[in-house]
Amino acid sequence: MILADLLALYPVLGKLPPSLQQRIVDTMQTMTVPGATAVFDERQPCRGFPFVLAGAIRVVKLSASGRELPLYRVLAGESCIISSSCLLGHADYNARGISEGETTLALLPRPLFDEMLGTPVFRDFVFSLFSERMAELMQLVEEVAFRKLDQRLAALLLGKGRLVHATHQQLADELGSVREMVSRLLKGFAEQGLVRLGREQVEVLDAPGLRKLASVT
Repeated sequence: MILADLLALYPVLGKLPPSLQQRIVDTMQTMTVPGATAVFDERQPCRGFPFVLAGAIRVVKLSASGRELPLYRVLAGESCIISSSCLLGHADYNARGISEGETTLALLPRPLFDEMLGTPVFRDFVFSLFSERMAELMQLVEEVAFRKLDQRLAALLLGKGRLVHATHQQLADELGSVREMVSRLLKGFAEQGLVRLGREQVEVLDAPGLRKLASVT
């Protein structure tokens, strides 16, 4: 990894002393994994602070039955608050991170992460990251706790455009539900003329109708 490429993705690193920037490049471990790979998992120790250089990581919480509740996605130029909290609390992971497509990331060793936290600019970056992700997670809690599944499914479809290329299982995974319930709701949407179901795709026919359903309180 060339320093200029890393700074382009993470401008905050450009505010650190040049000697520290070079140590980051010299000590971080870079890896590339194929899609659908578990980058980290529950009860595993955190090996370092991750910088996503290409691709994306989907962070999910697993239930005892194996169902997934999506928490957030980490894109290139972003980082993971669960990794940060594990490093700060010297704790193991309490969620799973799965690559979406081929993903390249670099791990900053814990000792260097601890040292960088002593710089105000990097410390502000980490806690700003916590603030943003916590707002997203609170919105997720509100969605799961207070909105019905049909409302959430309608909103999910609206956010994916007119033609949604996804299986019922993939939609269920995004909602933290099960395929059978999502399939039943989609069949109901189709009977109401809101969507047309196809092989691994859903075509939105009545966006205003879905929008009305999604906004029902």
